[in-house]
Amino acid sequence: MATTVSLNEENRIHPINTEIAFGQNKDRLGGNEEETRETTSFGLCGQILIFVSYILVVLTCPVAVFYCTNVVQEYQRAVIFRLGRILPGGAKGPGLFFILPCIDTIVKVDLRTTIFNVPPHEVLTVTVDAVVYSRVIDPVASVTKINNIQSATQLLAQTTLRNILGTKTLHDILTDREGLANSMETHLDQGTGPWGVKVERVEIKDVRLPQSMQRSMAAEAEASREARAKVIAAEGEQKASRQLKEAADVIATSPTALQLRYLQTLTQISAEKNSTIIFPVPIDLLQTFKQGH
Repeated sequence: MATTVSLNEENRIHPINTEIAFGQNKDRLGGNEEETRETTSFGLCGQILIFVSYILVVLTCPVAVFYCTNVVQEYQRAVIFRLGRILPGGAKGPGLFFILPCIDTIVKVDLRTTIFNVPPHEVLTVTVDAVVYSRVIDPVASVTKINNIQSATQLLAQTTLRNILGTKTLHDILTDREGLANSMETHLDQGTGPWGVKVERVEIKDVRLPQSMQRSMAAEAEASREARAKVIAAEGEQKASRQLKEAADVIATSPTALQLRYLQTLTQISAEKNSTIIFPVPIDLLQTFKQGH
């Protein structure tokens, strides 16, 4: 009987636009088609086995039709091996396909985006973990170039995150999450490209600091805020002293203005219902006494 194998059965989300996926990977698929054309010469023994398989299907029809037909879903592609060689045309699907018993093997590849968490990595006393979104864009390469594509992608993501964190400072890790995610996405996509996998997105899920570092950073931030507050207060006092100096210069040039200021102060004091009222003595009167002495 024909053998059916399914890949990428876990961690699936929404279907993708397969036309865009295969359009982006046109060159790679073309290369695979050339390889399959070169390797589809089965020889005399292979031709005999294929002929015998057709005869067996005809003799056991319609039971053989029931076992030799396979349905490929919209989000899947089928890679068919005949006597160990990929049939011309590369991946097939979606739709209904007929395979020969005993000599054909069909491998179904899921094209939907898969999600997996990158285990936390600790560097510079900071723990960082991420989430990776990836999908298969070349079913033939994902079957022929790598044994377990899901496991290989996860392990590559772990090593990539560890290597990138080793080149970053603590300040970069805490303040530039987007740059860290973009760098990881670029390196990871380059590594999974030959496997027919496209890394669509990488997100830094969390950056955790130890309690001791959190307390020290909080103390540093509080000291910085206090220093800024003192600077702002000093600048305010400097501006206020300049304004007072200008007002004093204006009042000094006009004695009448000084008397009006005295009267205004007296009005403010009397409005507060105080039992004691202080009457200011005019400076001119003091100067008169001073000249008399």
